[in-house]
Amino acid sequence: MSERIRQPKTLRHLERLKQLVRGEIPPPPIAELLGFHLVEIELGRSTIRLEASKRHANPMGTLHGGVISDVADAALGLAMVTTVEEDESFTTLDLTAKYFKPIWNARLSFDARVTKRTRALGLIECDVTDETGSLVARAYSTCMVLRGEEAKGR
Repeated sequence: MSERIRQPKTLRHLERLKQLVRGEIPPPPIAELLGFHLVEIELGRSTIRLEASKRHANPMGTLHGGVISDVADAALGLAMVTTVEEDESFTTLDLTAKYFKPIWNARLSFDARVTKRTRALGLIECDVTDETGSLVARAYSTCMVLRGEEAKGR
């Protein structure tokens, strides 16, 4: 259960991501490289979809864990950015992934939510499920909010 997340004074980040969901702006290069799509965004939440296939396979033929971590990291970051002010940014302090079953070809959903947000930190979780709703993995991240000079150019 997540606590109520304080809405930033400006919703520039959230509005831009809604444009991305509607296809009005191009996706970031990493989304094109890995083939994932942002499908839902709201304050403190994001959902990304990935069609996992052999192009994402490790040498054993299953979905590479690094792909799951990378896409989960994107979902976690998108959920976090909806909570920062226009003149703020953030950086990831840690990323942990727990894997529960192998995947070959599947439509995966990465559902991220900010579970705790303070002035300085955000704690975010991401459930990775397959098309049957079965839990494939869960990722956790801690992000540090950047302000002033630290936030410039990010």
